[in-house]
Amino acid sequence: MNAKLSLAPLTQVETELLAVLAADTQTEKGPDAKPQPELLTMDGAVTSAAAAVLASGEFKAGVNETLLLHAPAGLAAKRLLLIGIGKQSRLNAHAVRNAAGVAVRAAKPRGIRDVAFVTPDSLELPSTRSARAAAEGAFIGDFDPDTYRTDRKDLSVQTFTVIGPESADQSALEAALNEGSIIGESQNFARTLVNEPGNKLTPTMLGRRASAMAIETGLKFTISSTDVIKELKMGAFWSVSQGSEEPPALIVLRYEPEGVTEGPVLGLVGKGITFDTGGISLKPADNMEKMKYDMAGAAAMLGAMRAIALLKPRVRVICVVCSAENMPDGKAQKPGDVQTAMSGKTIEIINTDAEGRLVLADGLAYAKKLGCTHLIDAATLTGACVVALGMVNAGAFSNDETSFTRFNQALETSGEKFWRLPLGDEYADMIKSDIADIKNTGGRWGGAITAAEFLKAFAEDTPWIHLDIAGMAWIEDSRPYIAKGPSGIAVRSILEWARSY
Repeated sequence: MNAKLSLAPLTQVETELLAVLAADTQTEKGPDAKPQPELLTMDGAVTSAAAAVLASGEFKAGVNETLLLHAPAGLAAKRLLLIGIGKQSRLNAHAVRNAAGVAVRAAKPRGIRDVAFVTPDSLELPSTRSARAAAEGAFIGDFDPDTYRTDRKDLSVQTFTVIGPESADQSALEAALNEGSIIGESQNFARTLVNEPGNKLTPTMLGRRASAMAIETGLKFTISSTDVIKELKMGAFWSVSQGSEEPPALIVLRYEPEGVTEGPVLGLVGKGITFDTGGISLKPADNMEKMKYDMAGAAAMLGAMRAIALLKPRVRVICVVCSAENMPDGKAQKPGDVQTAMSGKTIEIINTDAEGRLVLADGLAYAKKLGCTHLIDAATLTGACVVALGMVNAGAFSNDETSFTRFNQALETSGEKFWRLPLGDEYADMIKSDIADIKNTGGRWGGAITAAEFLKAFAEDTPWIHLDIAGMAWIEDSRPYIAKGPSGIAVRSILEWARSY
């Protein structure tokens, strides 16, 4: 998709589809209060073209509600699409991002390949912020998961034009549009990886995809496998890998901005289980096909690294992905085994399906060895987090208030939903082992928290954030602004956290 900017008057915009936002401006409450939809543009021709339908009460400007008008009078556009955001108070960058996705997804099945999106007139929301959000939403909305269908038709929108105010600073808007395009494409890069089936994206293939992206964006990289993993004494990582015919991959990407030799080094650590059967602690067959998404944490880190490489913040970043299959081969580890992690800690294996924390344990230790001063990890780690937060918020944990404050502020820009859960000695006691230093699961109760406590033991005193994205990495049903399937959750938040440094 080609994203571009226009400052032309709306009457002159020649496009197949002109999308304009609308809000419900009704402030009264009560059973007799009726919606009062108003367009978020001062353009007289557009408001005139939509006046009759707005007056009819047919369109109420509800959240993601749409109404399509053909051959709108006084406009060069062939169609006018009204997109509701709900109450006027809901107007922010996140509403704009979703509305842009709605516009693109409304166009695709209609065979419309050219969309123009009008940024809302608002003193509270700068046009640059709207332009960036619109580009993000358009790219996110354009993604579909039907990669391997033999009857697949390319329904992609070819041109997405952001219409800014005529008085705007064109260079600032173009920069914002470019930034939004990079972020949207990077989120889609992560989604593309998560969408791949396990036979098409083995750890080796994930390494190749990561290295290809690194070459394209100018990142330094190394891709290693069994010999290096054993040489580094990554016993926790190798214990997950040993039951599969597919070799593991240790993926390291480095972003080193020119002239930056001091300050923090951020470590991005991703869980890269390209398929998870549960190992000897075999998962039920129902829905096991979705376990191809168990590398969504790794995909989020790779997507964030792509955006970092292209947006060039002045901070050093190292990404570590530990990728493996978790399979129930005769060589697979067993419940009751004791493994020695890279850090030297010994781990009693209670459940082989609690494997993500094992690869992350060595990933965190290796990131510290490479010089990382601040750590963030992402993983589809626990079903317990989904039970706690549903598919509305992802879980977040941290051992450092300053790091988490930065992350929480990053959410204001990213628009992604994370909810902080607690840590504490009482939870750490639940994973103490009788035979080893630590065990890899503390049982059913507080499962997301004890998993985080396990990782905290390997982050140690290094400032660290853990993101449990299990409930948010896969969308079960399509939404008006995004297709069902992989979400790309955490790419935007990790990027903004990194940029804060």
